[in-house]
Amino acid sequence: MLGMQDIRTNLERVRERVARAAERAGRRAEDVLLVGVSKTVDATRVRAAVAAGLGALGENRVQEARDKIADVGRAVPWHLIGHLQTNKVRDALELFDVIHSVDRIDLARELDRRARAKGRTVDAFLQVNVGGELSKGGWPPEAVETAVDAVAALAGLKLRGLMTIPPAVERAEDARGWFRALRKLAERHGLPGLSMGMSGDLEVAIEEGATMVRVGTAIFGPRVPRLPGLPGYPDLR
Repeated sequence: MLGMQDIRTNLERVRERVARAAERAGRRAEDVLLVGVSKTVDATRVRAAVAAGLGALGENRVQEARDKIADVGRAVPWHLIGHLQTNKVRDALELFDVIHSVDRIDLARELDRRARAKGRTVDAFLQVNVGGELSKGGWPPEAVETAVDAVAALAGLKLRGLMTIPPAVERAEDARGWFRALRKLAERHGLPGLSMGMSGDLEVAIEEGATMVRVGTAIFGPRVPRLPGLPGYPDLR
């Protein structure tokens, strides 16, 4: 398990990667939000990353986030970056500041209904399945226009941009076409936010316009497998 200094060092390295990529693209590093993906990461290491200056945290599952937020606190915003079941929307709105994975209209409507009941708006990204993969959620590119129009009409949601998890590739450069396609979709619909890029391909994503990159292993080290029944690593969905 990585110690506090290891996490600080890793975070500095990731920031340097972000800065170099932004410079190559003629952008400012501060215009790219680094979201530390803390799924399966224990609270001690998460606190170490926040203490080292990490500006946002991302979780995949509502239950794990609830326990972790109770322990770590809200010194930085929390982002939901994983699939959200409709029956978890109420809990998600209590926990997260941003939802990256709005991938269907019934979810958008439930987020809208619950958010308006709480007297708030939710920052949201539409998840786009750029590769048309059956194993992944999200709108196909050809349906984004319809999705944008539908979500923009919901008073409880503030549509910030688009998010994607592109198909797996052998080289980071091979993901460039997917990132570029998402950027063009966002530009077509006047959306400023692009949540794309992870530990292995964040440079390419930033060069193609990412405004948020979701980075886990490059900061926290190899992810511990989720094993049912072991304390600290509940198999909860």
